[in-house]
Amino acid sequence: MPGNEIAIEEVRERLETIYHAESGRILATLIRLLNGDFDRAEDAMQDAFAAALEKWPRDGVPENARAWLVTTGRNKAIDALRRRARFDAAQEKIAQELEAGEREEQAADKEHVGLEDDSLRLIFTCCHPALAQEARVALTLREVCGLKTEEIARAFLSATPALAQRIVRAKAKIRDARIPYQVPAAEELPERLATVLQVVYLVFNEGYYASSGASLTRADLSGEAIRLGRLLLELLPEPEVMGLLALMLLQESRRAARSTEEGEMILLEDQDRALWDRAKIAEGIGLVERALVSRRFGPYSLQAAIAAVHAEAPDAAATDWPQIVALYSALLEMEPSPVVELNRAVAVAMFDGPAAGLSLIDAILARGELADYHWVHSVRADLYRRLGKVAEARAAYGKALALTQQEPERRFLEKRLRELEEI
Repeated sequence: MPGNEIAIEEVRERLETIYHAESGRILATLIRLLNGDFDRAEDAMQDAFAAALEKWPRDGVPENARAWLVTTGRNKAIDALRRRARFDAAQEKIAQELEAGEREEQAADKEHVGLEDDSLRLIFTCCHPALAQEARVALTLREVCGLKTEEIARAFLSATPALAQRIVRAKAKIRDARIPYQVPAAEELPERLATVLQVVYLVFNEGYYASSGASLTRADLSGEAIRLGRLLLELLPEPEVMGLLALMLLQESRRAARSTEEGEMILLEDQDRALWDRAKIAEGIGLVERALVSRRFGPYSLQAAIAAVHAEAPDAAATDWPQIVALYSALLEMEPSPVVELNRAVAVAMFDGPAAGLSLIDAILARGELADYHWVHSVRADLYRRLGKVAEARAAYGKALALTQQEPERRFLEKRLRELEEI
């Protein structure tokens, strides 16, 4: 009996490892095999892991654990349908269809058809443009990354029931609109890939620089985005996938230097660069170089190139600001937006002086753009401070403070205001 208990614990640990590494791919395949039914596939996967915990201590861990879990999950789903068929004859028809699909799958396996495409199918389905952006993010974190609904709600400061309903509605939309569970055709891929990359970057940004709340960052979210980026690159090695992964790695490399032990914000120019993660920087620079050499790069690759210039500078004073200005100019031409224009203005201010940057920012605000964006007022305040225009700096810091929803940034702005009061 004691030996069996040890075996069960070993199997439990092995299953936890498999769940963390493979559950996304197992679920992706089950969704396909169960005719795109997300809920049935989730139940089937949980049943398969429960069956493994019961059988593997006695029978041993199978050589291909993932295949065993997929087959067991599908069989459990078919069995469940057969049990329900006593009350609903339609369930028997569905079970027969799934069994017919199983025979086709076995034939496909003999032709060595890989299951990796299932992960791509799941990613593209969760990020389908027919779904609202918030639903895409929530569904991707739930189904692709395997986060619990409570974890997603906590990360985005949402009520768990409301977020759960968002996920339910997204699944219903996929079912009712008959959104196909497939990788887009070649001609549709560029547009659809852009949607997927946008979702991954939204997840990363919320982890790298939280939009609200008590913490500056949420390492779990940025970590999941990087994991998703790696998976996407493995399945679809396109230049912009390389560019996005490079951008996330280069930004994430600064995490340890971005705040004090007490959680206070540290600006890029004041960070201790010895704390930057050199392994992530090396990997990110390698990826962005591959993306740029392809000549098929896009905005994520250009943003990664900007991050690489910062990463390569031994200190803030040594930053190659002319190159950063040039890269932002190229990015602005490729993807015009007032936020990119703002970032370019900051680079100009670092190269040509605060007055030059301030002029560009005032032009953005004069067009009525970014008026409610707290960061533009924070940057404007800093430039006024550098110019010695104390009254203007105070007013701009006050606007930024009124708009920010993040506690570390609020404390930083309040500190700046107190410093100006002493002048």
